[in-house]
Amino acid sequence: MQNWFFRYKLHHIPFWIGYHLLWLWINIGNLPDAFAYLFLGPLPVKFYFYIVFQALGAYFNLYYLMPKFLIAGRYKTYIALVLLTIMACSAFIVSGYYLAPYFSGVSFEQMFGRRPDQYLQIFTGNALPSTASSMTLAMSVKLAKNWLETEKKRITLEKDKLETELKYLKSQINPHFLFNTINSIFVLIHKNPDLASESLASFSEMLRYQLYECNDQQIPLSKELHFLENFIELESLRLNENQTELHFEINHASAQGIGIAPFILLPFVENTFKHVSKGKTQKNFIRMCLAVNAHKVLEMQIENSHSGEANTLPSGIGLANVKRRLNLIYPAQYRLSIEPQPQTFKVALAINLQ
Repeated sequence: MQNWFFRYKLHHIPFWIGYHLLWLWINIGNLPDAFAYLFLGPLPVKFYFYIVFQALGAYFNLYYLMPKFLIAGRYKTYIALVLLTIMACSAFIVSGYYLAPYFSGVSFEQMFGRRPDQYLQIFTGNALPSTASSMTLAMSVKLAKNWLETEKKRITLEKDKLETELKYLKSQINPHFLFNTINSIFVLIHKNPDLASESLASFSEMLRYQLYECNDQQIPLSKELHFLENFIELESLRLNENQTELHFEINHASAQGIGIAPFILLPFVENTFKHVSKGKTQKNFIRMCLAVNAHKVLEMQIENSHSGEANTLPSGIGLANVKRRLNLIYPAQYRLSIEPQPQTFKVALAINLQ
């Protein structure tokens, strides 16, 4: 019943009645008197003419003139037809003034306090401004409704685009991570088979986390940090500990009860291992400090040595993707500083995780 009532726009009837009753209430100053004036006196015919023809003019404008001329950009034709519609509806409304005395048995002068030959005054002073106002109101409501629907669709599309883009970016990270990690294990197979076996077990645990535990938009930061530690341990096996200083300080206690987007930190750590210098004639190092302060802001500083050559600086899809993800997930909630120096490369990241 309710669907049928709204499907055929029957709820518009009380709207138009209420609209005209409101204006009469404002003019008279008393709602019971306005109600009696309309429904208990000899004036309902005139009142019905106002409702019917103003509604017809409004709907003709909304569902025919606007789609066919206004939206199509034919503005001059639209304005001319709207003005013609207002005048035609006003003319029909004025005819209600002359039918009301006929049905009530009361003279025109007694009912309206005017002479019947004052057609133009009734047309310009009553019917025309009232019709123009009602059509303007209906048009405003329609345009506001269309704007709200368009804005809702835009927000929905942006949300869908965001989710699709985040899934795409995340899918790009997976093969990048797999490629580097498999390379690490491949190197270990020839150097130390036992260590390679242990590394493969750690790698299996990391894959399980990646496949089954990080599919939500937010995951516990403690799990992400544990994953990073496994990754660091695995990548450290590729480096000569006698030639490279490794210092990682991760504060797990500060991460309790806080969530973060998965794999948002991994690309920075990954690129550090990828581009750290490995020469025997220079000091090679990787240093990282990660903690969450009292305001739930994650702060991470990473610094690594590099050989100074252009091809040893971080590049590729890793950092580009993480920058894009930061913009999508934490807009205006993060600070990222990347400082390439002649012999070092520094990254400072702060994310508000509240």
